[in-house]
Amino acid sequence: MATVTRLCVTKSIPTVNGRFPGPKVVVREGDRLVVQVHNNINSNLTFHWHGVRQLRSGWADGPSYITQCPIRPGRSYAYDFRVVGQRGTLWWHAHFSWLRATLYGPLVILPPRGVPYPFPKPDGGEVPLMLGEWFNADPDAVIRQALRTGGGPNVSDAYTFNGLPGPTYNCSAADTFRLRVQPGRTYMLRLVNAALNDELFFAVANHTLTVVAADASYVKPFAATTLVISPGQTMDVLLAAAATPPAPAFAIAVAPYTNTVGTFDNTTAVATLEYAPLQGGAAALRSLPSPALPLYNDTGAVANFSANFRSLASARYPARVPRSVDRKFFFAVGLGADPCRSRVNGTCQGPNGTRFAASMNNVSFTMPKTSLLQAHYQRRYGGVLTANFPSAPPVPFNYTGAPPNNTFVMHGTRVVPLAFNTTVEVVLQDTSILGAESHPLHLHGYDFFVVGQGFGNYAAANDTARYNLVDPVQRNTVSVPTAGWVAIRFVADNPGVWIMHCHLDVHLSWGLAMAWLVNDGPLLNQKLPPPPSDIPKC
Repeated sequence: MATVTRLCVTKSIPTVNGRFPGPKVVVREGDRLVVQVHNNINSNLTFHWHGVRQLRSGWADGPSYITQCPIRPGRSYAYDFRVVGQRGTLWWHAHFSWLRATLYGPLVILPPRGVPYPFPKPDGGEVPLMLGEWFNADPDAVIRQALRTGGGPNVSDAYTFNGLPGPTYNCSAADTFRLRVQPGRTYMLRLVNAALNDELFFAVANHTLTVVAADASYVKPFAATTLVISPGQTMDVLLAAAATPPAPAFAIAVAPYTNTVGTFDNTTAVATLEYAPLQGGAAALRSLPSPALPLYNDTGAVANFSANFRSLASARYPARVPRSVDRKFFFAVGLGADPCRSRVNGTCQGPNGTRFAASMNNVSFTMPKTSLLQAHYQRRYGGVLTANFPSAPPVPFNYTGAPPNNTFVMHGTRVVPLAFNTTVEVVLQDTSILGAESHPLHLHGYDFFVVGQGFGNYAAANDTARYNLVDPVQRNTVSVPTAGWVAIRFVADNPGVWIMHCHLDVHLSWGLAMAWLVNDGPLLNQKLPPPPSDIPKC
């Protein structure tokens, strides 16, 4: 624990090595990374290496009760894995309750020595920029209260740049992130959205950005004045400093994108881009040239930005898109409700006297009490999981139209078993139940290709023909569009148990998750190795 003051509130927060955000981890593609974690806080915890493929190293993936039991207070665990076939920006974060609010940091993967970037090397330097969310309250207490009442959780108090909220918030001008640049030089910003519950617009006043990578995969470079980045996603962007800047400093701003019918943190955070040291204190910070960000619910701006992403698909970095598919799935993704049984589960402050829930195909994920990967390795599934997650909604309906009368969900720890090397297509369809909104879906253990997306209800007869199977973007986290759908493909070539979940933590807490159980292949290098000797016990 460390004592930190933000927004004139001083409190004790969980940190890694006393730092908030946590330390930057830098590796090269092909490196083996060993991270020894000692838990000195009064809570269980685990760490996830977000976006790392974890090829045959599922024991190091980190989501609590999926690939490991939590590290208990006073205990330790070594995460040991290789970084294979990936380069760019990823990140690490806690994966237990809402502890990742302060337990996070960048994971920078450099290319092998002697291998250049497929774009001009930034001559000004590289800057990790973690976009976060600050709560004056204890975030863990916030979600515990919400789960007790059945209502929506209290929202955050500020957005942050590398842990600093900046001058738009109460007594925070001194806590402003300042990016100092030299005229005429190019800088690479390694952007990470580490916010708990908010997709974010991002812009730099008077500057155009060039996007060159996303989720540690190179993309065909494209220019943008405003970016949209969802929780879990990363983006490498080039910022060209002006040779003769029209002003000595400019505002860098983030603000939320959401269509939620609930409350949200509708504030704007500001950092500075400075060609010369900025004088004049808080007043000068507040009068900087500012970017014009879209309205908080501007889904059109989000769709236009998302349409720009294409894999590099070069000879050196090919896009190995599955052209044929062994198994197709259709997942309806969204909110739902539980009936009020106040004697059993607290009060009922959700819609119309119910309790908030979230689901895929009407199944709300029940977090098990032991590790699913351990149960799979020991082939002891009874009482832990069932292999009957539905491949389509049990009752089809007009997903983006008027919601059905019954919005209650089922509960279970259900998985989809896959044979090794199965090619998979999943259409993720947003629903209008309790309001259509965007859901950033993250798949552990894999990258996937985003082969198609659109608004309204997915219609296979029309939409499949429009798939991009040539150079679709490769990601580990994709937002299911508000009142729309997205189609992804991947090859199940990594044995283990891999959770796929909404990276808005409130929705994960309500059960918006499922898991893929990928069986071993016939060869020795296609099998899950035994667990390490120090794996935590439940």
